[in-house]
Amino acid sequence: MSCPRVEREVLERTLLSPLGSQAELSKGRERDEPECEIRTCYQRDIDRITHSKAFRRLKHKTQVFLQPEGDHYRTRLTHTLEVARIGRTVARALRLNEDLAEAIALGHDLGHTPFGHAGERALNEILGGDNAFKHNEQSLRVVEMLEKDGKGLNLTHEVRNGILCHTGKVKPETPEGNVIRIADRIAYINHDIDDAVRAGILRETDIPEEISCALGESHGERINALILDLINESMKSDVISLSPQIAFVFDTFYGFAHRNIYSNMRAKSEETKVFGIISGLYEHYSANPDELPEDYRRIAARDGLKRAVSDFVSGMTDKYSIYMYGGLYIPEAWQVR
Repeated sequence: MSCPRVEREVLERTLLSPLGSQAELSKGRERDEPECEIRTCYQRDIDRITHSKAFRRLKHKTQVFLQPEGDHYRTRLTHTLEVARIGRTVARALRLNEDLAEAIALGHDLGHTPFGHAGERALNEILGGDNAFKHNEQSLRVVEMLEKDGKGLNLTHEVRNGILCHTGKVKPETPEGNVIRIADRIAYINHDIDDAVRAGILRETDIPEEISCALGESHGERINALILDLINESMKSDVISLSPQIAFVFDTFYGFAHRNIYSNMRAKSEETKVFGIISGLYEHYSANPDELPEDYRRIAARDGLKRAVSDFVSGMTDKYSIYMYGGLYIPEAWQVR
């Protein structure tokens, strides 16, 4: 009987470009385990991430807009899926390993706090100094140490590296990781602009003409232009990158988004409340470690109380953190039923 995994690994030898990361050449997992007969190691990582508790919680975590009124605003989960689709599209065009790209995309934001970057800033301010909270590092911690009752998902080296390096100064080791690093930025800048227009914070006509002329007049046109440029430029060399001209426009686009969304007072109007919720939860569980769930008490014994409380609070969804904060600080008679 043939082995589907081996057949796929043999196929990858000819299907992938010389730059592509072949599953059979993976640096492996931290803990050795038998190979699956059906799936390559990267396919297994996709399944492990998709079936994780942290992945399911992404649907109730904010992308940018806190508690938006409407069904069509992005959440951290829909952002993740958009990154995965862009990543697979680019990887296929460049004959890279689509499974590796997808696994990195699906895992890249597992460590995000409730309330999006507002929650991340709040937790970072609370921890401060050498304990600064970075969601990419927390995402790696989730898959290595927090999932599966502290055992972690035991993902391959390439997926873990891509998750850690999807943002920050250090770039991923694989071309697939570098694809997701850019795909993440393509996704969030464009869909955050789209959500801002939906929220009435921006109008399409507010987007500067130099951006519209280079990338297009609509959300779909801009994403398509960036993907095409990334593919065409990357085909010219061994480097995954946008062309210099489009990279300059894209940086301008990010600056526009930063000024008009990420620093917009209307979009950020609830951030003081976010800080209150995050700091209230952190202070309570730091003072009452016996109230932490058993898993996190074990983490406290191993890694210290600060680390355990940070893990617990950062893993909460928006709704759960509000619920827990209400139970701790709001008299029961005042709580909304």
